[in-house]
Amino acid sequence: MPLSRTFIFIAIFCMQSLAALLQNGFMATVLGREWVQSQGLPAGDMIMACLAASRFCLHGIAILNNFLAFAMLWTVKSYLTILWDFINTANFWFTTWLAIFYCVKISSFSHPIFFWIKWRISRSVPRLLLGSLIIGGLSAISSATGNTIALQMAACENYTVSYKAIAFYVYYFRCHVMLMWVIPFFLFLLSIILLMFSLYRHLEQMRYHRPRTHDYSTQAHTMALKTLTFFLIFYTSHVLLLAVSVAHVVNIHDSWHWAWEVITYMGISLHSTILILSNSKMRKALKIKFPDLCIARS
Repeated sequence: MPLSRTFIFIAIFCMQSLAALLQNGFMATVLGREWVQSQGLPAGDMIMACLAASRFCLHGIAILNNFLAFAMLWTVKSYLTILWDFINTANFWFTTWLAIFYCVKISSFSHPIFFWIKWRISRSVPRLLLGSLIIGGLSAISSATGNTIALQMAACENYTVSYKAIAFYVYYFRCHVMLMWVIPFFLFLLSIILLMFSLYRHLEQMRYHRPRTHDYSTQAHTMALKTLTFFLIFYTSHVLLLAVSVAHVVNIHDSWHWAWEVITYMGISLHSTILILSNSKMRKALKIKFPDLCIARS
């Protein structure tokens, strides 16, 4: 029974990853083609293009990583994990910049610093994206260094040294996670909190001062919050998955490992779906590529 349950979760994970590859490949292709043809993109679409490309690679590497570990090809997996670390870290930062971009553009705070950030954010997007790739590279180098040191120490025949190697790797990995992944998580969470506070202030102003029939600002706040809240689910499940992985509670052949993988990457798939449906360029491209599907929906 546990074996059949494992294969069920593996099948769900594969179908989910295939759907995410198609989604993010579609987004990256549409925005990338426009980027090349027009030699530029709006700042928000530029972040979305990089985010879609990173998620496409992340899902592909996640599939390879899991099946290499399942087949016990640990040497190949260790090299692929370094690439996964680079793309995963860059993906975290791309998502954080998208959240900050939404927060800055949609929120209605009147502080001078906020106005300065709103004026500078669009111009700074290319440098922020490049900085995300640099941070991802540093994360991969740090992860590779920690793995190499731990493996060399673990190869020692002395049991005490091997035990210290495992303890070193766990401690090193936790510090690595805190530095590279938790920081963008808190920035992402701060953006959501600021958007919620801005929406609350806006609703209070609408209630007491100038009610309108069509409130586009409220719609923008709500859409941004829906988009960011879904990805917050991915962040939370991913942190839990990392905690389980570090504690070595779940084995790669255990059904619970694949269940956690489904939960984690389901958040990315849902967030990508919302990004496609909430972007006018993506909806237009869907109508052109899949007119029958759009007619059926309508």
